[in-house]
Amino acid sequence: MHAALAGFTLGLSLILAIGAQNAFVLKQGLRREHVFWICLLCALSDAVLILLGVTGLAILLGKAPWLAPLMRYGGAAFLLFYGARSFHAAWKSPGALVPTADAAKPLLATLLTCAALTWLNPHVYLDTVLLIGSVSTQFPGTRGWFAAGAMTASLAFFFALGYGAALLRPVFARPAAWRVLEVLVGLTMWTIALRLLLE
Repeated sequence: MHAALAGFTLGLSLILAIGAQNAFVLKQGLRREHVFWICLLCALSDAVLILLGVTGLAILLGKAPWLAPLMRYGGAAFLLFYGARSFHAAWKSPGALVPTADAAKPLLATLLTCAALTWLNPHVYLDTVLLIGSVSTQFPGTRGWFAAGAMTASLAFFFALGYGAALLRPVFARPAAWRVLEVLVGLTMWTIALRLLLE
């Protein structure tokens, strides 16, 4: 149980920071669009990355130095594009920003966007694969429990964020609030992209 609790605590602390993925889950939760599938995809992606980190993918990444710049520039390009879309949405007519005004986007397109925000972000590999993988070595014999704790934290967080966003719907019933959210999402995406490019 000590290993599982340590994994849960570390996993939760890493995931709490607002990033591209969390901002996307929040928006989907506010819109009530494909919330279950988005939360499940994020949790499963984290579970796969945690498992890879605990089983030693960090060693492989260390032996392939060409992967780092590829992930960094690819991720930055996607984040710049997605951020630009958010800024564009912020300056559209106010009615288009009301959650019920937009037509729901297809599930596949939404999942692909979520997957790109998850898997094209090099920071997810640093946090989930390298950091969790390296800390798991402190628990010989119970690394599986450590990984299970980190995976549970991810599962709990994404579903709480996705479905908890409904509590904020009265605030975001006003078009101005959606404008602010879109601008904040755009700034978040561009800030992360800039950090990636400057590393």
